[in-house]
Amino acid sequence: MVVSRLTPFDAASQHGPRPLPLFLEMLQSETAESPERRTAALAGLRAFQEAPRGRPRKLAPIRFRKGRVRLRDYGVKGETARPVIVVPSLINGPNILDLTHDVSLLRWLAGTGVRPLLVDWGAPPPRDRGMDLAGHVEQLLLPLIAKVTERLGEPPVLAGYCLGGTMALGAACAATVAGLALIAAPWRFAGFGAGRADIGSLWSAAKPSCEAMGLVPVEVLQSGFWRLDPAKTIAKYEAFARMQPGSPAWKAFIAVEDWANGGAPLPYGAGRQLMEDFIARDLPGSGAWRIAGAVAGPAQLDCPAIEFVSRHDRIVPAASAADLPDRHDVAAGHVGMIVGSRRRAELWEPLADWLSALPRPK
Repeated sequence: MVVSRLTPFDAASQHGPRPLPLFLEMLQSETAESPERRTAALAGLRAFQEAPRGRPRKLAPIRFRKGRVRLRDYGVKGETARPVIVVPSLINGPNILDLTHDVSLLRWLAGTGVRPLLVDWGAPPPRDRGMDLAGHVEQLLLPLIAKVTERLGEPPVLAGYCLGGTMALGAACAATVAGLALIAAPWRFAGFGAGRADIGSLWSAAKPSCEAMGLVPVEVLQSGFWRLDPAKTIAKYEAFARMQPGSPAWKAFIAVEDWANGGAPLPYGAGRQLMEDFIARDLPGSGAWRIAGAVAGPAQLDCPAIEFVSRHDRIVPAASAADLPDRHDVAAGHVGMIVGSRRRAELWEPLADWLSALPRPK
């Protein structure tokens, strides 16, 4: 039962965390033996919800379209730099890759001489309710790859983050691309270990409602992530209560948490395949996932490929990686490798070095 002191949050601006009732239940459980920790976490939660937000950051202009998906161009108009299609996860928004003026992998990469093109998956319309993950690759991602190749005169490199990396690997097996970079991307879902059972229980409870809606809301997916490490979920709000308002760390926490609690829902077909075929049955890791009629997997790649794997990832365990021959283990976490204090040394610069070493068509 939630104590009465939590009631005022019902009137607060609901920036997150989502779903708030589950977060409060976890908070009460994790701090049951420490009133001091509960007080600190509640103070952090209030500070987060009441913190002022500026105008939402605008992503780059749209270059190409396919259905609801937009390809946003972070390069300079008319330039001949190598095109790199960056594929974010379907879960949460793509803005983690362009978080703030000072923390933007995409804008930084553009300064190294490549042309980042960000996949913005958009919000699924009712007609897409049955589209699974393979459908997203076949019907949306592959046509965009073909369009970039035709319009810009050369095959792009694919760089996929999280579930976007899983999908990018599938696409690279069915299209001609110049290279593939995986960033914290799961492939062997058996590597999620005991967490698969918890996520399976969550899905069993949520599936009837999701099927009726034709969507899997962010709250369902966020609940699964929290169950992987509830202690850390609460501890970070305790830490936020101690941060100096307006400091870089304070601003970064708000930006990341707003991203983590945002994003469009998944089409039901994509959510069902993720939960049942990937997490429960390990379709990709068992060599049974098919894209465009053929098996997709590391063995089917015919392009240069690299993967960056976090040794401390609580969302995508290292054991779930594709384990490509060119594998770089990094010390930063799942989100930290993109936006954390060690981002340049751990990911940004090694990725840029790999991209610059790839041969280009003559």
